[in-house]
Amino acid sequence: MKHIFQKGNDPTKPVLLVLHGTGGNELDMLPIAGRIDADASVLSVRGNVLENGMPRFFRRLAEGVFDEEDLIFRTKELHDFLDEAAEKYQFDRDNIVAIGYSNGANIAGSLLFHYENALKGAILHHPMVPRRGVELPNLEGKSIFIGAGSNDPMCSPEESTELQSLLESANANVHLHWENWGHQLTVSELEAAKKWYEETIK
Repeated sequence: MKHIFQKGNDPTKPVLLVLHGTGGNELDMLPIAGRIDADASVLSVRGNVLENGMPRFFRRLAEGVFDEEDLIFRTKELHDFLDEAAEKYQFDRDNIVAIGYSNGANIAGSLLFHYENALKGAILHHPMVPRRGVELPNLEGKSIFIGAGSNDPMCSPEESTELQSLLESANANVHLHWENWGHQLTVSELEAAKKWYEETIK
């Protein structure tokens, strides 16, 4: 997978796995990772799927309708890539915290839904429920921040609270933060995520 790895100043910090939204790339969210934790290493990945020339992490059948088969395949692809990257760049595979926005948040959520030890934690900006009707692994000890929009046209408030409920039912520690700026990723949401990260991720 096309990616950038930036070694941080503090090897004890989590590696921040950065996952862009539709049409983004591996450069887009590097400033966000720096804002969350300037001393952490960063692994920023580009999605392997193109939709009308725009990179994504998995296919969709329509807006808000995921191609579930492709989602499962691409989630495994990313999971396997993390194993390889940990070996290549010599970082702790068990100390990865994802930061995803929109489509990137959805693939990060899918990692949590499918693999017990894929991530230590996650900051999910405007995610949807990746799959329904599946049994989640035990996510005890995992900490997750969800940034949601009370008027998000892509992702209803009900979707956000459902995701929170599903993750909590799998024993994850979930913090749901509300904004009122639609699907936008705002400075205030980033500041809330940074505060949560500093208080929660050890």
